[in-house]
Amino acid sequence: MAAITLIEAVNAAMAYELEHDQDVVLFGEDVGKNGGVFRATDGLQKKYGKERVIDTPLAESMIAGLAVGMAAQGMKPIAEMQFMGFIFPAVDQIFCHAARLRHRTRGRLTQPMVIRAPYGGGIHAPEHHSESTEALFSHIPGLKVVIPSNPSRAYGLMLAAIRDPDPVIFLEPKRVYRIVKHEVEDNGEEYPLEACFVDREGSDITLISWGAMMHETLQAAEKLAAEGIEAEVIDVATVSPIDMDTILESVEKTGRACIIQEAPKSGSIGSEIAAEIAEKGILNLLAPIGRVSGYDTVMPYYRLEKQYMPTVDRILDEVRTIMEYK
Repeated sequence: MAAITLIEAVNAAMAYELEHDQDVVLFGEDVGKNGGVFRATDGLQKKYGKERVIDTPLAESMIAGLAVGMAAQGMKPIAEMQFMGFIFPAVDQIFCHAARLRHRTRGRLTQPMVIRAPYGGGIHAPEHHSESTEALFSHIPGLKVVIPSNPSRAYGLMLAAIRDPDPVIFLEPKRVYRIVKHEVEDNGEEYPLEACFVDREGSDITLISWGAMMHETLQAAEKLAAEGIEAEVIDVATVSPIDMDTILESVEKTGRACIIQEAPKSGSIGSEIAAEIAEKGILNLLAPIGRVSGYDTVMPYYRLEKQYMPTVDRILDEVRTIMEYK
């Protein structure tokens, strides 16, 4: 097994499906000859040809519409949006067609398509390059929204997304594209969509996160353990639909919950998880539900980026406040 980064894991999963399924095609801005702005598609056009790995014009609406048409006719397109902040011209095609086509045709047509996008802050990018707007897509029935946190999950979840009969928005936390390596066997084994992962067992509090914030969350759990607080850490991974059974089972055990996200606080995935815990698990709670998040502002330019994004210290402060309730 090779030790690979998250970006290499995404590449390996797409290469596996291109190799084993002739219906899979990949396209987007600069994905072919250039290998993508982050090199997620590096080498794929050379290996699989220009008819299956296709450079497109700078036209996100066209890219999404092409994917809708291909998927409706039985192909399995993987469409790249160069940054999540560029996805908005494609929203009409995604919301009004990709998400609805199974319903509109009463199951006659499906949409086995993936829309990939690097997302999140932390790389000193300019405006429109650092948003965390996963909640917008999670609100739309018919879409699955997946956010891997590490290389092994990126590989397994990408395989599952490509093979899924319905549209998947696959958001890649670019801040952690290259900061960690996992040994990943390139064997085509997928991870389940719609399932959380318990990354750390604990008995005192449940920490819930996804994507790049998993790294700060796990670091916080290590520091809490040194203080005698054993945190259970859950990686949500698929933020729509959310595997609430795993989360509620953990909260029943620990009696406390804290949700950590990079996105703005209001109307977020964290808000939905907190509401579900309050609705279905309130009798198990020993303390109010905590939330650590970005702020309800536009992501600032890089000089203030670190002040915007949640830190280990902010997580620790919130957990200590929650633990004061007995």
